Amino acid sequence: MLPPSAHTLLEIALRTGVIYLLVLVGIRLSGKREVGQMTPFDLTLLLLLSNSVQNAMTGPDNSVAGGAVAAATLLILNYLVAELSGVNRRFRKYVQGQPALLVHDGQIIEAHMAKEHVSMDELQRSLREHGVASYKDAALAVLEVDGSISVLRYEDIGPSAATHMNRRRFLKKD
Repeated sequence: MLPPSAHTLLEIALRTGVIYLLVLVGIRLSGKREVGQMTPFDLTLLLLLSNSVQNAMTGPDNSVAGGAVAAATLLILNYLVAELSGVNRRFRKYVQGQPALLVHDGQIIEAHMAKEHVSMDELQRSLREHGVASYKDAALAVLEVDGSISVLRYEDIGPSAATHMNRRRFLKKD
């Protein structure tokens, strides 16, 4: 088998770049939960996706050089995306997303839960992991950009929050 030409290697780099961007956008559009906390279904999808796009990146070239160019292209693109994310806030928001408020002042924000595809079971599991018995006891629950859920109790954020909660409960009794 003849070694790949420079033209073939350049074509592999370009194909790999296109596939990288396509997969990056696809993963970003799939939501935070899929990226941050993989289920067996997500892992299966990722493995099958990587296998399916391999041929699109290298085409008929099965050489070591072709694979090395594809791998190097992926590593370089990943580095460039990370660097650009570090210096450009707008780009970082697009690539990483933004945190989403799921619970505020003991109330679930159902629109955000639905938009982010977070189930009540997932929210309750995160609350338990943070030692919070019920969403009503959470001052805030936030879906972070990495897919984890952060929970703050009223006592975690200071006396003014507890006072606010007590005032809210007092007002509801009237």
